[in-house]
Amino acid sequence: MYFVALTRSNVNPALVFEYLFQKIRILKAYLGEEFDENSMRNNMTLIYELMDETMDFGYPQNCAVDVLRLYINLGNVRPQDEPEPSQLTSQITGAIDWRREGIRYKKNEVYIDVLESVNLLLSSTGNVLRNEVTGQVQMNTKLTGMPECKFGLNDKLVIDKESGAQRKPGVEIDDCTFHRCVRLGKFDADRTITFIPPDGEFELMRYRVTDNINLPFRITPAVLEEAMKVSINLKVIANFSDKLFATHVVIKVPVPKNTAKAKIKNSFGRAKYEPEQQAIVWRVKRFPGKAECMLSAEVDLMPTVRAKAWNRPPINVEFQVPMFTASGVHVRFLRVYDKSGYHTNRWVRYITKAGGYQIRI
Repeated sequence: MYFVALTRSNVNPALVFEYLFQKIRILKAYLGEEFDENSMRNNMTLIYELMDETMDFGYPQNCAVDVLRLYINLGNVRPQDEPEPSQLTSQITGAIDWRREGIRYKKNEVYIDVLESVNLLLSSTGNVLRNEVTGQVQMNTKLTGMPECKFGLNDKLVIDKESGAQRKPGVEIDDCTFHRCVRLGKFDADRTITFIPPDGEFELMRYRVTDNINLPFRITPAVLEEAMKVSINLKVIANFSDKLFATHVVIKVPVPKNTAKAKIKNSFGRAKYEPEQQAIVWRVKRFPGKAECMLSAEVDLMPTVRAKAWNRPPINVEFQVPMFTASGVHVRFLRVYDKSGYHTNRWVRYITKAGGYQIRI
């Protein structure tokens, strides 16, 4: 599916793209993460309602999912759950339209997920051609009232201002974007992330890091081509702590199209030749940190009428490493301020996964 926006004049393209991304996010919230043409066709009335609320005379208006859900619902709403018209008005026009008043919880809790994707492209000689980490901070807040939160990462610009011999080196964050609840004025002034959070799940920020990245895996391939055979040797080293494990590790080693069979030896995990992917697929459920493993394969080729040089596609790697960040970003603190001074339980989780993790051979 494609989402297209038309304009009658020369407008700011960033505004158009941002509205389209917000529209997709709203549709995912209403129709599910994997919505398709059929779900859109079956919910055209709902989509027209959402269009009417998010756009007036070509100007983007309210794109907050939590506010839209107050008066645009998929199912039946019980009368006692329906907000008063006055509450709707203040919610839409108020300064804090992302959070309603009167929220109460028996236990006040905050869950923080720091999710990172590592994008890597190595040349056949081992030189880094592209290397960056894109991350996001997801939060799930269950807090009473209208609390103000102060959130801190090990941002290099903040840590360099602090005094004391015990301070740890910070991470240089190249760029970041925030949820609209964050007070950007304070962030621009002193890099402080302060906000009144929405209730429930939301994305607090996104960031990008390009320097001093700790690659989770170091992969060294060696490929030897002969007339009717290809020899492949692969060494994989886990660079993270031996107290951690990588899960769902999948390494796809490409082979020529005219492969007849492959004889494979690997130190652990399961590896086999999969013709539909034109690759040897090596799967490891749990890869321990600081471990080193090897894979060797003898690939027999079928004779072809027209011999074409093998273009050697890159090795593709998939993985997930819990409680590890490739950028080194970590949460330093989360402080919750409320008039009643209640106690808040906080949980932090880190997950690093592969984005585009490729090694040329």
